[in-house]
Amino acid sequence: MSSFIELLGLFLLLMLPFLYETNHIFRYYFKFLMYYGIVSFNSIVLIPAFLTRPCDVRNLLWASTWCHRVSTLIGLRWELRGKEHLAKDQACIIVANHQSSLDVLGMFDIWHVMNKCTVVAKRELFYAWPFGLAAWLAGLIFIDRVRGEKARETLNDVNRRIKKQRIKLWVFPEGTRRNTGELHPFKKGAFHMAIDQQIPILPVVFSSYCTFLNDKKKILNAGRIVITTLPPVSTEGLTKDDIDVLMERVRSQMSETFKQTSAEALQRYKPKTKAGVPISVSVHPPASVGPAGSAAAAAAVASSSSGYGQPSGYGAGAAKASLLKTL
Repeated sequence: MSSFIELLGLFLLLMLPFLYETNHIFRYYFKFLMYYGIVSFNSIVLIPAFLTRPCDVRNLLWASTWCHRVSTLIGLRWELRGKEHLAKDQACIIVANHQSSLDVLGMFDIWHVMNKCTVVAKRELFYAWPFGLAAWLAGLIFIDRVRGEKARETLNDVNRRIKKQRIKLWVFPEGTRRNTGELHPFKKGAFHMAIDQQIPILPVVFSSYCTFLNDKKKILNAGRIVITTLPPVSTEGLTKDDIDVLMERVRSQMSETFKQTSAEALQRYKPKTKAGVPISVSVHPPASVGPAGSAAAAAAVASSSSGYGQPSGYGAGAAKASLLKTL
């Protein structure tokens, strides 16, 4: 019986590389399992260290040092632009677009640049132990979005502390993560906080994940993401009456940057040649990156479930060309 179990285990072990290379659904779940597994393991290892200085945002630097290698393991590469804005030692509210839980890996990759930075997260994440406990000990801010008054009190307390200690506060103003190829409407909380303490807003934009991620089709290929930090937007002299104008101004800047960097990422998604003849694709700056473009990107990605920049034959090239015409 033991020999049979050993042979079965060996067979499954030998099948792993084959399934990983040939089955995009297996690869999708395997990569996310590896991502969550490594982060959870690191959480367990780091909790004793975090207890030496509980709820200190500097603990997140330790976490990022241990966790940022996950990106390499699952084939993601991050390019940071506008580093000088992110590295400045100042209190500010960082507002960033939210596409996937993979955003956290991008944050891990740039945390050493931000230095003192914490994140506003939904309360439910605290109960996802061991990650939730480690995150709390690392200074993450958990808010109860159902109890709005309680959430506002928590954020008001945090707001005063980040200004005094010159901490950056990372907020996803869209709320729910959505990989649809466009920015969604912003909530006002982050802008209220910035105006309350008269601290700047720092927009951060992740380029689209559409060239390598499709949650509906269970595809997660290798990919390259551009993270762009825009110049800080001052709130000095602004009042609550200016929130709508401020919010629209920031969202407009981020949306334009999202379109530009996403088009650049798509351009680098180079199709294979057919019979040695390169497939020519003309790329123009996008007028918009919306649901139609996202759907076309998903089709191009689905044609290439083996990896970033590796479409299978002419069909993927045609899908890519079709996608670029929609942008």
